[in-house]
Amino acid sequence: MTTQWVFNEVATITEKNIQHLKSKFSNYSENQLNWKPDPSTWSLAEIFAHLNAYARFYHHVLNERIDRTRFRVPRINYSSSPLGKSAWMSMKLGNARNVKRKFNAPAEYNPTTNPSLVSGDEIKTLLEGQNQFLEIIEKSVAVNLRKVKVPISISKLVRLRLGDALLFVAYHNDRHMEQALKLTKNPQFPKK
Repeated sequence: MTTQWVFNEVATITEKNIQHLKSKFSNYSENQLNWKPDPSTWSLAEIFAHLNAYARFYHHVLNERIDRTRFRVPRINYSSSPLGKSAWMSMKLGNARNVKRKFNAPAEYNPTTNPSLVSGDEIKTLLEGQNQFLEIIEKSVAVNLRKVKVPISISKLVRLRLGDALLFVAYHNDRHMEQALKLTKNPQFPKK
């Protein structure tokens, strides 16, 4: 794959998320944002709070690694590491926009076990975060996506190539945006 494909893929997903947040979610009431079909399902507010928690971690480490790297010569071609490809492929939705494999969120990123993640400003914060992610993508054009290494949220010892980390974050965001869209299509979803 090419480096340009990585940039196009993550930017396209992020721009689509921004559009969904503006056009579909920004006018929902507090009742709609907090509605759940059952206690085990996340509400829209909880889905977005989860994404915001991950953004706080990944945006910080991505910016730090890009700013501090000495690998300032971008490459035309990009190759994922086996671990990196496995990580982002596990997040990527199937062709039918379906989840191929479910995961349990770690407690610190799970709004069910950590209700303090839900602040009431989830959509505004997520919209700002998606715009910050676009800026991170833009900054990463000037570095080597293969040489820059990024720690993952569940272990500082395990690191992904920057290109794999960008794909992982974008596909994770896409996965939960699809979850939010499906929740609004539930027949019991409140009209207001």
